[in-house]
Amino acid sequence: MYNFIKKLLPVTLLLAGLFTTGCKKLLDIDSQDVVAEKNFWNNHEDTRAALIGTYGLMRAALADHDAHWMYGELRDGDFKSTQRQDLKSIINGDLRASYPLLNSLSNWRRFYAVVNAANMFLEHVGEVKARDPKYSDQNMHVDVAQIRFLRAFAYFYMVRIWGDVPLITTSHDGEFESKPRDSQQAVLAFVEKELNAAAADLPYQYSSNDPQQAGNYYNEDAGRWGGALARKLTAYAVLAHVAAWQGKYADASVYAQFVLDNYSKSGHSYVTTDNLCNSNGFFAGRIYNHMLAFNFLWAHTDASFSGHLEELTLAKPVVDKNLPDIYVPKDSILSIFNLPADERFSLDTLTGEPTSERYFANFSSHIPIFNKIKVIQGGGNSDPSFRIYGSAIVITRLEEIALLQAENLTVLGNSAKAIDLLNLIRDSRKIPHYDQAREGDLIDAIFRERRKELMGEGWRWYDLVRYNQIKQHNAAFMELIKKGGIYWPVSDDILNQNKQMTQNPYWQ
Repeated sequence: MYNFIKKLLPVTLLLAGLFTTGCKKLLDIDSQDVVAEKNFWNNHEDTRAALIGTYGLMRAALADHDAHWMYGELRDGDFKSTQRQDLKSIINGDLRASYPLLNSLSNWRRFYAVVNAANMFLEHVGEVKARDPKYSDQNMHVDVAQIRFLRAFAYFYMVRIWGDVPLITTSHDGEFESKPRDSQQAVLAFVEKELNAAAADLPYQYSSNDPQQAGNYYNEDAGRWGGALARKLTAYAVLAHVAAWQGKYADASVYAQFVLDNYSKSGHSYVTTDNLCNSNGFFAGRIYNHMLAFNFLWAHTDASFSGHLEELTLAKPVVDKNLPDIYVPKDSILSIFNLPADERFSLDTLTGEPTSERYFANFSSHIPIFNKIKVIQGGGNSDPSFRIYGSAIVITRLEEIALLQAENLTVLGNSAKAIDLLNLIRDSRKIPHYDQAREGDLIDAIFRERRKELMGEGWRWYDLVRYNQIKQHNAAFMELIKKGGIYWPVSDDILNQNKQMTQNPYWQ
């Protein structure tokens, strides 16, 4: 997430240990390469390095092999693969296919790297407080809250992918003891508890005279931290999804409404279509509208060739690549974006041509280019041969939470307020208000709007799960839920390392 300079050397070594060596037991994490504790945990610069390093590990977990989109966007989604058979396997739900990509994605070690780093921080932060008088109580509380948030988020992410996962709350410098998986109910109970505790201590903003974080956070102004760190509303936004994933819509509504009632305190605002789709806009930088995102800022030399959606979706004429790896077929585009004047994509009623290239470029060709997210060299480079990307991995934003709350309220029977929220998003994209006579069921309309608004942001699969749990009219999908087929298989590498570990029943 940041440019790891000399002070982050311990975290760099931690990353090297986590990603180049394997654990002999349970979770494929070997922390023996971490800098000796006696050389670390001495002052607040060490806590900053460890904190930012944990954010970096979370970003790496999402970016490695484009995992965020492989898990959330491809399976049974709108994107199709042009040629790659491994991507076609994911799209078709054949997750046990013998491809290196699928084997890597089935391994949860990247997420347990986050968990282990967080556990280590929580175990040692008190030592810094005892040794460094400059490390204030408030600074420590805010740091701890962020670490607890990151650990909880990593567990929530894993539960959505694998279901039951081992719940580990202590760090390990050697081999792990063999440990079975804990029930996802127990893990999610822990997640909710941790997120609520984090929310209590997190500020609305950093370096902005927030009562819970006074002064400049680690001597940096608000511009350094805006949209880059977990804040109070970040925790509530994730809490809303934790509850909705479990079907606890009353709780989800309370959490989401807190976000909608307080978003201005964090500097959030609804994003215009131009800003959303601009190469120098929403996905390009560290701005307050990122309710939760992991950035790759060009200014911090974080831009990279891989770990971005653009790596999969862009091709000629945008970049020097003959075909994209994935694309949305034209008939799907026309079916999804079927309302006139939609700023994201619509056809001119007179010419039949697209009114803009905000979401899709090269529409006249057989394979359109998904153009919504396009941040090349920080957004300012037009050379198609230059493929270094800087787009943020955006987890959630205000529009997403508004649509989630519309979903919550509809399930709870408050259709009028749900329609208001749906129409709020529609107004921002210049499309007509919801008309039940024309469009039918409100839940269907809300999920159709999520499909349009959040395309390419990693939500499609999770939305399909929640939608089918609400509607329960797709027998095949309900059978998939019942048998645990909505989850990924656990990597054979993990199973071979720990004999107490069991495979998800659907994939046995």
